[in-house]
Amino acid sequence: MSHHSAGARLREAMVAERPLQLPGVINAYAAMQAERAGFRSLYVSGAGIANASYGLPDLGMTSLDNVCEDIRRISGATQLPLLVDADTGWGAVFNIQRTVKEFIRAGAAACHIEDQVQAKRCGHRPGKAVVAKEDFADRIKAAVDGRNDPDFVIVARTDALAVEGIDSAIERAVLAQNAGADVIFAEACTTLPEYQRFISALKIPVLANLTEFGKTPYFTADELGSIGIAMIIYPLSAFRAMAKAAEGIYAEIRQQRTQKEVVERMQTRMELYDVLGYHAYERKIDTLFGKGEGG
Repeated sequence: MSHHSAGARLREAMVAERPLQLPGVINAYAAMQAERAGFRSLYVSGAGIANASYGLPDLGMTSLDNVCEDIRRISGATQLPLLVDADTGWGAVFNIQRTVKEFIRAGAAACHIEDQVQAKRCGHRPGKAVVAKEDFADRIKAAVDGRNDPDFVIVARTDALAVEGIDSAIERAVLAQNAGADVIFAEACTTLPEYQRFISALKIPVLANLTEFGKTPYFTADELGSIGIAMIIYPLSAFRAMAKAAEGIYAEIRQQRTQKEVVERMQTRMELYDVLGYHAYERKIDTLFGKGEGG
């Protein structure tokens, strides 16, 4: 599994673009749209899978198999490497190792594993609780040891900042680095100096989470890049917009009893075909089976 594994492609993207922007994609079609927009790497959020694929809140209710199914669908539709949320890894040491192996098999380039207790919460909600720092280090060690592709990227996410304060969060980040993490995900930072403290305490890259309606301000990629942040995720931005748009269309059709007034808010059939490469499929049928009648 050497040079052209998904992990290797993510490592190349991290060198080619700094900070690397990873927009969240909730499904294969969204991934194709993000790739067309010019991104080099994509993020698959655990909340996005729970919310969009299962209609569940982000409270640790989706299984490893649920997430791997979405990884397979998304990685099958794009060449871009995927960083995927692995929450707490679905269990103890052997489960975490299995999670990493299954993520690699499904086509992921990287995963992040956090230090929240098993009954996790959204990282920007009150009432979070974290495991002992030694247990966090053990989770990361297990993930690193579970890789069967050395290029697969292990991201260690600490939620301790909002729970125990920055000194504890940095101590945990250093322990995760020592346990073999490739990247540190500093969750719920509220200022650039907080990010700077993580960056100066560490030798490995730091990731910033710019989720909306949370604790972190909407820093620009240039602002974060200027202090040395290596990766930025936007987990649910497009999903939130898609959800708002869909809500409006459903309401309109129900209330007006016609879609006539909202057609201009829709992606056209030709635009859809363009994203999907529909005509290339048609040409393929023609070359394989001679000129047939199109549908």
